[in-house]
Amino acid sequence: MAEFDYDLFVIGGGSGGVRSARVAASLGKRVAIAEEYRFGGTCVIRGCVPKKLYVYASQFPEHFADAVGYGWTVGETSFDWPTLVANKEKEITRLEGLYRKGLDNAGARLYEGRAVLVDRHTIQVGSETVTAEKIVIAVGARPNMHPDLPGNEYCISSNEAFDLDELPRSIAIEGGGYIAVEFANIFHGLGVETTLIYRGKEILGRFDGDMRRGLHEAMEAKGIRIVCQDVIMKVEKRADGQLDVLLKSGETCVFNKVMLAIGRVPNTEGLGLDAAGVETGPRGEIIVDEFSRTNVDNIWALGDVTDRVQLTPVAIHEAMCFIETEYKNNPTPVDHQDIATAVFSQPEIGTVGLSEEEACKRFEELEIYRASFRPMRNTLAGRDDKMIMKLVVDAATRRVVGAHILGPDAGEMAQLLGITIKGKLTKDDFDRTMAVHPSAAEELVTMYQPSYRIKNGERVG
Repeated sequence: MAEFDYDLFVIGGGSGGVRSARVAASLGKRVAIAEEYRFGGTCVIRGCVPKKLYVYASQFPEHFADAVGYGWTVGETSFDWPTLVANKEKEITRLEGLYRKGLDNAGARLYEGRAVLVDRHTIQVGSETVTAEKIVIAVGARPNMHPDLPGNEYCISSNEAFDLDELPRSIAIEGGGYIAVEFANIFHGLGVETTLIYRGKEILGRFDGDMRRGLHEAMEAKGIRIVCQDVIMKVEKRADGQLDVLLKSGETCVFNKVMLAIGRVPNTEGLGLDAAGVETGPRGEIIVDEFSRTNVDNIWALGDVTDRVQLTPVAIHEAMCFIETEYKNNPTPVDHQDIATAVFSQPEIGTVGLSEEEACKRFEELEIYRASFRPMRNTLAGRDDKMIMKLVVDAATRRVVGAHILGPDAGEMAQLLGITIKGKLTKDDFDRTMAVHPSAAEELVTMYQPSYRIKNGERVG
C-alpha cells in the first residue's frame, strides 16, 4: 500500500499549477490538483487573455478612422459592451475546458474547492482530507484593494473591470504599472473619459525612460488625462451613484467608476502555511530558492505567489524547471534573466533586457542606438503617432544587453528579440543581418551608428 494518496498534489489551477500537474501526470505520477474558482487562473479567466481581447476591441475606433486615408468609407459605427462581455466569456469558457481536458487526459484528478494545508504532507479540500508525497503551491495573487483607503469598498479592480454591467461614462484608474496603463487605454478606446493617477514621477517605473516618456506623450495626445505624483486619499459615493475622489494635491474629481491597479498581493492567507511550516516574506509571499523549493523540502511554490516575476510564461517556466528537477533527474534552476515582456498599451511596448538606466549601473561604457519615426501604416492614415526603437549595447563587448520598442506590434517583435538577447548576440550580429523591407522592424538592424554614448553614467555624445 502506498504511503501517500498522491505522488503530487498541486494547489492552484492557474498556468503554473496546471502545467506542473499535467506534465507530472503524463509521466505516470499520481497527481491531483485543486482550484477553488475556475481552471486557467488569473491569466485565462481574468487577466492576460480577456485583457488582450478587450485591447483588440478598443483599437477599432482608430482602425475605422485610419481606413479613410486608404480609400475606405466606413459608415456609422456603434459599440455594444454586453456583446463584448458575452463573447469574452464564451472564449474563456472554451479555454477553461481545454485546461480541464488536458488534465483529464493526462490522468490527473481535479478537485473543485479550496485546498488548505494541514501539515507538510496533508491537504484538506472541503470535507475530504488527502496526503501527498510532494506539494506544489501555485495559488497566484490578487489585486491590492488598498484596505487603508477610505471608500475602497466603492472601487473596482481588474477582476471586476471585465464584467461591469455597463460601460461607465468616466473612470479614474490609480496606478502606473502595466495593468493600470493597459486598462486606461482600453477604457479610453471604448469611449470612456479616462484619468490615470500615479504616485510616481512617470508611468511604468521599471521600464526604459524613452518607452515611458514616449507612451505618456502618446496617451495624452489621444485624450487620456495622466496625473503623476498624486494619490487618491478618499472615495465617497453620492446618492446618484457617482464617486467623489479626493486627491492628495487637494483636487476633488467626480467619476462613475474608480479602479485600483496598485499592485497584487500573494494569495497565502488562510492557506495553512503555518501548519505546514512554510516560511513567507513581509508581503505574504512564499520564500523559495532557485529551484522554487520552500524551506520545507517536499513543498514547492511557483508563479505569482512567490512574488518573483509576475508573468504567466514565467510561472510556466518555473513549473517546467520543477518537473525537470524532481521527475527527470535533471536539476534545473529557474533563470529569471532577460525576460521579454510587452505592455499592450496603445501604442504597445515590447522590451527585453536592461533599460538604459539599469545598464548605466552595470557597465562602464554604453552605446545607445535610437530611432524615432512615423511607421508606414500611419502615413496615409494621417496619424502622427511615432515609433521608437532602441538598442542598449555594452561598448566593451559589443553585446546587445537591452532592446526596447514603442509602436505597433512591439510585443511580437519583443518575443523574437528575446532570443537574440538571451543568446548574447552582439551589435555586429545585428549589423550582419539583412533587413526585411519595408517593415518597421528593419530599423533594428539598420542603426549602424550610435545615437549617443554613456560613460560612467554620464552622456558623452
